[in-house]
Amino acid sequence: MKLRSLKFKSVKSTNDIALMLIKKDNIKPSIILSERQTKGRGTMGKKWVSQKGNLFLSIFFDMSEKKIDFNKFAILNAYLLKNILAKKFSKKIKIKWPNDLLFKKKKICGILQETIINAEKKFLIVGIGINTNLDPKNSSFPSTSLKHITNKNVDNKKLFIMIKKNYEKLLFKAHQNSFSELKKFTQTI
Repeated sequence: MKLRSLKFKSVKSTNDIALMLIKKDNIKPSIILSERQTKGRGTMGKKWVSQKGNLFLSIFFDMSEKKIDFNKFAILNAYLLKNILAKKFSKKIKIKWPNDLLFKKKKICGILQETIINAEKKFLIVGIGINTNLDPKNSSFPSTSLKHITNKNVDNKKLFIMIKKNYEKLLFKAHQNSFSELKKFTQTI
């Protein structure tokens, strides 16, 4: 399944853009990228510190016809992102269930899943924030960045393309594969 790419300089939240598009019946499966978020959100109403230079994106799609439910997608999202980052940056990246990726107990990525029903269809929005080049200061948890791990600048465009391609494969497979088959796929990226 191809994802339409929508790119912005600055938004309140990429998940908010996805919600707005779905409410306006602009429902083609999409990936939304922004250089900056002014009100990035995390789980349980927490703020996601969104400094320009890091990667902020949301993916949304109709999950009405998928074999997989919301909770199983949470598992698949974590595995998919962990394995993309582990392959490219460090095998030491770990999942802190259900929605964070850590490196040496410091947060490197947060995942926020939300659902919305529009026109009797259920949509899943997967918000992803990755500390690629900057270590945000946050009083509620220690964080780090991929740049800090590798001592190299991270090309956000290349990482965005990797994430997009792997999500397109996952969503294509989600039509006909079981959860265990999809889990295996996300673990072998």
